[in-house]
Amino acid sequence: MVAEVTSTRPYQDRIAKRHCYARAAIPLYLLIDREESRASVFSKPEGDEYTEVHLAPFGKPLALPEPFGFELDTQPFI
Repeated sequence: MVAEVTSTRPYQDRIAKRHCYARAAIPLYLLIDREESRASVFSKPEGDEYTEVHLAPFGKPLALPEPFGFELDTQPFI
């Protein structure tokens, strides 16, 4: 799993890095997006993209799939 917080160049985190991580078969990519005020978890990589995406606005829980299997509390990110 890779977990990141968006930098001052969020395109890199949202698009470019996501594709690289999928190509490397990283099973989960968790992105805390400060600009969009939401958390995203990308899973099930195929080629250079993830086939499943789950989003939660800050303040709402985000379910992380197995092997983690818990809800991430995003309230502290507000």
